[in-house]
Amino acid sequence: MQYVKLIREKQRDKDMRNIIIDCDPGHDDAIAILMALAHKDELNILGLTTVGGNQLLAKVTKNALKVLSLVDEDIPAAAGEAKPLIKPIHTGEDAHGESGMDGPVLPEPKFSVVSDNAVQFMYEKIKGCKEKVTIAALGPLTNIALLLRVYPEIKSKIEMICLMGGGIHIGNRTAAAEFNIYVDPEAAKMVFNSGVDIVMAGLDVTNKAMIMDDERELLRGKGKISDFVSDLLDFYSLASKRFGFEGSSLHDPCVMGYLLKPDLFEGKRYHVDVETQGDITRGMTLADERPVPEKEANTLVLLEVKRKEFIDFVCQCVFKLDAERRDKKTL
Repeated sequence: MQYVKLIREKQRDKDMRNIIIDCDPGHDDAIAILMALAHKDELNILGLTTVGGNQLLAKVTKNALKVLSLVDEDIPAAAGEAKPLIKPIHTGEDAHGESGMDGPVLPEPKFSVVSDNAVQFMYEKIKGCKEKVTIAALGPLTNIALLLRVYPEIKSKIEMICLMGGGIHIGNRTAAAEFNIYVDPEAAKMVFNSGVDIVMAGLDVTNKAMIMDDERELLRGKGKISDFVSDLLDFYSLASKRFGFEGSSLHDPCVMGYLLKPDLFEGKRYHVDVETQGDITRGMTLADERPVPEKEANTLVLLEVKRKEFIDFVCQCVFKLDAERRDKKTL
């Protein structure tokens, strides 16, 4: 695929990709964050921002700080928008529990946020970076929509927005809409129509990126980080089975998987827009799949993943963090 080759060529031209992780942890968010932290030689993490989504803002922000504390990574973090642009927030408590990250028991975070204005934080980080910045968007797109609306000049410094959200053939929060887009479709519409390059890891691919129960067990007992992830997946798998899945779909990790191993994925470029008005289609991501589309493509929609290789890679990331932790203790 031409677009994937382009990304890989860019990676060869420079040692690292600068990224900001915008998230709402969230079980799969936590795993995606760990994947990024396992590859700091490839990803220069400028910061982490949070947005209300899987749970209320205070809870997901605390979860993000707990994950950073677990691996002793004092990455600057900023709290963002607590609610969508227009309508009240709908959380994902049915999948992620009362804390937003139920299952593992972690101590209180030892780090704090450096700002409660994620939009300003992102703007300053991107503006101050010599190279372009990729935004890894793992939650509702409220923070990012506001960034592009308040600071439109920053678009030229954004390499791409690689997001988990949507689904051109299926929804999960409703029959038409995926959760992240459903929470704030107005924000999503602004982002998809911003002119910034978009890579969309939606349900079309993330539902294929499924870890099975026997693979989940391979993580257990390998170290503190591995045990944390297996505990995450123990709880997450319960919701997955309630929703009719055999295994647990690793939604947000597909974003990091694409940024680190794009050859594991295949996709097509479409013009994607977001429905904000329909009673039963609100939050739907609509791709123009006609032979002669009305508008120019604005999104690379990921559609296929090499499932086994992807799951192996996720596990390798976790094992790598545990190995680094052991190495630090022996120094």
